[in-house]
Amino acid sequence: MSHRVVVTGMGGVTALGSDWPTIAANLHARRNAIVRIPEWDMFENMNTRLGAPVPDFAVPAHWPRKNTRSMGRVAQLAVRATELALAEAGLNADVTIRDGRMGVAYGSSFGSMDPIRLCGHALSTGSTKGITSTSYLQAMSHTTAVNIALHFELKGRIIPTSSACSSASHAIGYSYEAIRSGRQTMMVAGGSEEFTPAHALIFDTLFATSTQNETPTLTPRPFDRSRDGLVVGEGACTLVLEDREHALARGAIIHAEIIGFGTNSDGAHATQPTSATMARCIEMALADAGLSADAIGYVSAHGTATDRGDIAESHATSQVLGAAIPISSMKSYLGHTLGACGSIEAWWGIEMMKRGSFAPTLNLVEPDPACGLLDYIKDEDRAIETEHILSNNFAFGGINTSLVFRRVR
Repeated sequence: MSHRVVVTGMGGVTALGSDWPTIAANLHARRNAIVRIPEWDMFENMNTRLGAPVPDFAVPAHWPRKNTRSMGRVAQLAVRATELALAEAGLNADVTIRDGRMGVAYGSSFGSMDPIRLCGHALSTGSTKGITSTSYLQAMSHTTAVNIALHFELKGRIIPTSSACSSASHAIGYSYEAIRSGRQTMMVAGGSEEFTPAHALIFDTLFATSTQNETPTLTPRPFDRSRDGLVVGEGACTLVLEDREHALARGAIIHAEIIGFGTNSDGAHATQPTSATMARCIEMALADAGLSADAIGYVSAHGTATDRGDIAESHATSQVLGAAIPISSMKSYLGHTLGACGSIEAWWGIEMMKRGSFAPTLNLVEPDPACGLLDYIKDEDRAIETEHILSNNFAFGGINTSLVFRRVR
């Protein structure tokens, strides 16, 4: 028996806000969160000085100390996003989430960087100063999933998804499959990424970062002919997924239904995307959803503002969905939140689909003629009444993910 899977809770912590009304107001005002990071001036050979950190985040006072000891910042963001999502779903105090019926699928590119840095320092100098009994718990790649399970006492399956930019979309997709197959009734799914210069340094060495350091609000520029690279961001987002019959039985508000998931690998190059396998991934998601291409009314693009990435993605999208498909990139507002972007973009896409109004790509003035032919939303919000949207994320390592969401009226 195949179970239908619905979204009953959404919560996040982002540089543009941690609730939808605040985020929507910032989107409508065409405000992005990119700022110059003066502390990065210490890195003499780094070209970018731009980022989008979450301002003023603090650990909630009601969290027990025994829980927070094992959390670095990336896990703190993840747990807070999950707390918000469970509260919206009406499940925070529900004992059924603690009896094994709810699992966790969650990811980030890395664990927290401070304990990793301290371990590296120890290897270089022999000094173990600063390393504690919880350093590994904060640094391990599955720290977000584990800390969510511990904090909320969740006893279902754990699916860690540390797959760079597809971490969160993988988490959503694998949660969807776990519920659809009847192996879990509920899942919390998403991704988190903390702000660290290490992420920027990695992309900087590949000449993939924006260097518009004196004009931070004018970058990134996904799909624009003048784009010059990505900007690293920070944030976390969690979706609560649930068996539809279970959600209806408890009277839950349903935000959307997940009906399709596709994922594959380029199998070719770790950092150079392959348009053909991106297109195949989109086709897989459509086939899983039982939809033809013309059923999709909007695409939430991966849209990193990198040279080859935007070209490969746009051609794949155009090949499968046609030149008339409306598309925009939310990374133009938040930068690239890496392990968190798939769930943040799914959240925002669902909210926009519910309202029939989609934000444009910020800073998109002239679409690059080298990109595929698409209906690039720019300048103004676009009114679109659609039953289905597609959310794409394509990660380093040649990892591709596509998710199809259906509107619930």
